[in-house]
This record gives sequence, C-alpha cells and structure tokens, in this order.
Amino acid sequence: MSLKSFLHKLHYDPDHSRPPDFEPDWNNAPLGYKLYRGLPTFALSSEVPLTLEGRSVPVRPEIRDIGHFLWYAYGLAQMCQSVFYMDYGGLEGGTSVVHSFRRFAPSGGSLYPSELYVYLKTDDLPVGIYHYDTAHHRLVQLRLGDFDAYLARGLGDRCDLSACFGAVFVSTVFWKNFFKYNNFSYRLQGLDAGALIGQLLETAKRFGYHTGVYFRFLDRAVNHLLGLAEQEESVYAIIPLSLQPASGWFSSSGTGAGVLTSRQLCELLPAIRHESYIRSLQSIEFPMLLRMNEVSLMETTQSFGPLETANIGGMMTGGGERVALPRTQRLSFDLASVVRKRYSPHLDFVFGTVDAYQAAALLHEATSSFPYTNDLDTSGEPGKRVSIYGCLYGIEGIPDGAYRYDALAHELRLIHAGDYRMLLQQGIAIGNVNLFQTPFCLHVAADRNHYADALGFRGYRIQQMEAGMLVQRLLIAGVALGLNGHPLLSFNPADCDKIYKMEAEGVTSLIQVPLGACRPSSRLEGGLYS
Repeated sequence: MSLKSFLHKLHYDPDHSRPPDFEPDWNNAPLGYKLYRGLPTFALSSEVPLTLEGRSVPVRPEIRDIGHFLWYAYGLAQMCQSVFYMDYGGLEGGTSVVHSFRRFAPSGGSLYPSELYVYLKTDDLPVGIYHYDTAHHRLVQLRLGDFDAYLARGLGDRCDLSACFGAVFVSTVFWKNFFKYNNFSYRLQGLDAGALIGQLLETAKRFGYHTGVYFRFLDRAVNHLLGLAEQEESVYAIIPLSLQPASGWFSSSGTGAGVLTSRQLCELLPAIRHESYIRSLQSIEFPMLLRMNEVSLMETTQSFGPLETANIGGMMTGGGERVALPRTQRLSFDLASVVRKRYSPHLDFVFGTVDAYQAAALLHEATSSFPYTNDLDTSGEPGKRVSIYGCLYGIEGIPDGAYRYDALAHELRLIHAGDYRMLLQQGIAIGNVNLFQTPFCLHVAADRNHYADALGFRGYRIQQMEAGMLVQRLLIAGVALGLNGHPLLSFNPADCDKIYKMEAEGVTSLIQVPLGACRPSSRLEGGLYS
C-alpha cells in the first residue's frame, strides 16, 4: 500500500486500515506509562497545589514548581473503575471490570501513547536530560551535561537555549496504542500528542513559563540525545521553557551557521541505551507506522527553511448567511479546578438549555487561547491552519444548522440550515455517544492535503497535533461553562465534509467533538491528589 493511500484510508476508511481478523490481546497490553530501571531518580513534590490562581511570577525556576507543572501537564490524576455488562448472544451475560488511570488531557482509549522528557538547568538538581516518570511522579536521570549547543543545533540554530531553563520533549511510543488500534493508532498518536501539548501550554501560562513549539528538528539527533530506540519511540515536538518572553529567544529562522545533518550531530555524543519496562511480553510488528515515521524524519537543517503560508493552509473562507454572536470577554477560571472536572461522557449526555452567549463564549475562549509561538508561522503572524465547524441544535438565539465559526469576525457562517443529528449519529461506528442529547457537535477541520506540499508526510502528524491542541482548548472552555465533551474519531468524515461543503474549500473534518451537559458517570472514581 502506498503511503498516500494509507493516510487516505486512515481518514476516510479506518476499518480497512487494519487487518480484518485483528483482535487486541489484552493479556499482552502495555502499561500506560514507561518505566526505566536501574537509573538515578529524583522525587518530585507530591503536595500539588489544588488551585493555579494567584501565582506570583517566578524569579528563578525551582524544581518544586517544575514538578507541579509536569503533574498538571501529564501526571496521573484519577483512578477509575468501570463495570461493563457482556452480552453473549442470548446466553447468560456477565460483567467485566476495567480499571484505568486518567490524566488531565484526553487520550484515545485512555492508552496515553505519549511520553514526556525534560532537559533541565536548575540549581536543585544536576543539569541534564530526564524522563518524567508519571507513575511515581519523579524524574529519572538519563544523561548528564549541558546540551544547550547540541539541542540548539538540532533545532537549526533557531532557539537561544541559554535564555531557557530547559525544554520538554513530547514523544510517541508506537506500541502503547498499536496493540489495540493497529494501524489506526498512527492517526491517534498525533492527536494525543496535540492534546498533551495543548494542556502543557495552558499549564505553562499559569506557572509563568514562556513557551514555543518546534515541530521541525533533526529527529535522529534528538532521539539520540534522549537515548530512544527509533523502532519503538520518536520525538514529535520540542517545547523550550523560559522565564523570558519568547520574542527574545525563539526564532523560526536559523542564524546561517551552515547545513548540518543528523548523522553529523549524533557523532558529537556517545549513544546511550537504558533498560525500560512497559509490561508487554511481546509486540507484533507495525511496519506501516515505522514507514510513516521514517519518511517524516528530517535529516538536514536545510529542511527548516521558511514556509509558504499558502502551502500550509490559510484561513477558511466561504459560508453563507452571517449569524452574529454576542460579544464576550475571555473566560476567567481556575485551570486546576476545570481540568479536575473534565471527563469524556459516553451515554451520559443530557440535553440542557444553552443560549447564544454560552456558544459565543465557548468558541471565543477556545480560539483566543489557541495562538502560540511555533516554528511554522515564519512570518510572525499566527497561522490559521485549523478551524471550527459545527452542527448546532436547540441553542437559544441561533437557528439550527451547520456553521463555520469565523473567529476574526466572531460570527457564525451558515452553510446548511436544519437538524443534522440523525446523519451524524448514523456516522458513529460504535454508537457510544447519543448526539440527540448534545446541542453542539463540533468538527475541527484543516487542509485536505495535510500540508504535504510544504512539509511532506511530516505535515500529517503536525496537522493532527494542531487539531488535538485546539480540541483540548474546546474541552477546557466547555468545562468552564458547565459542559463536557467527548472527542470522537469513530465518525464519518465524508458525510461531515458534505454537510459543510468542505471539498470546495480544500479542507476536511479531522475530529468530532460533541459537547453538552451530562449526568454523573456510572463509574467509581477518585482523584490522585491531596
């Protein structure tokens, strides 16, 4: 199968992206977190603050705060026990009890394929590279040393690391959700990484940390720095951390230090390999994921040149009648309280009254919080690569219909009037959400060609990450307004594209997010915080 065909099937025909006889082996399931063995560890403070409001601006980075930051970004936050009734075709049924550990960012199947690594330069612990051991809320030391120059070169000399107190690396461990979703996991992995990055960036704001996201770097050199085996795991994004505004240290264009390759940079550091554990006794091969990762790698700093905005998606246009939305201010809320309340309802949605003000506040907050410093927007202006479309029903002051949200004008553009809940419900493959109980069924959309002209196959995973980042903003804003959302990939994007007339605009629906009020979940759950 060609790689273009593979991506097309992932999007429009996911059932045929995996073998027809594939069944996950739950007895061989990996842990949701990676454990290193036999390495020095540094415990992080477990006395996490239960509010992130009113924090003073830090004068210097302290490991206590960094630990709290990592916990809110990706720590274990909740233990859940769910009971499912098993129907054996008319025979006497049984129950199945499932335990899971949840974090503040959503993940497909609660499998969390991403891992966090950090490069830290603080007075509280030796300078070097660490893995965030989420299971024990601690740092595991992987490599000691000052790697400012190495990492700066791996980023194409587009970042002044001397002005940063560290950097976060978001990686993907391929097997962690391939065991359940097979090849479809490639789509999930980018979205999961994006949801994590979205949560990380929002958390960083509360701690007074300035951030930027690099999607383009010398992959093999960065994986070499962390000691990752590329047949198992690879870094997807690098986020420097600083107490200074990004305008002083973040650059999207290099300083002209000359062309450098991954091979040349790797030769400057000895290889490291550390023993790790994820519980699975064996793993089956995933050649398509490895092929996609291979063709997405960047081998030379020549790849970091300026990008043509037109080739990585512009602002969506089109749409008919304008529906003005009430003017709203940014929402004021305690992020810590909001993320503790967030969960993904299944059949727990209950239709409730929603008005135009709540709709306006949801859309305005999600899009206003989304802009971030990154190495794609080389012009200095924030790109508009992802947009929000939605089928709205029963919202006071807004006629039922399919719309595109114009964030710049803060208005809805009507595409089709009417109630599309039946068509959308029929498109949900596993029927785990009742869309007739949700006033919002939103879709994050972006370039139909996945930025391939400018970024090749790497564009696909970048696009999925940006979609995941916007989804996390929608979920946070929803909870702040008393709503909850359930991100879905088991929907029919072809139907959604027709509803919104997307093909003519060159965009497609990437993920579906129903939002609404919900009743308490029928599961036993407890928070893992003091």
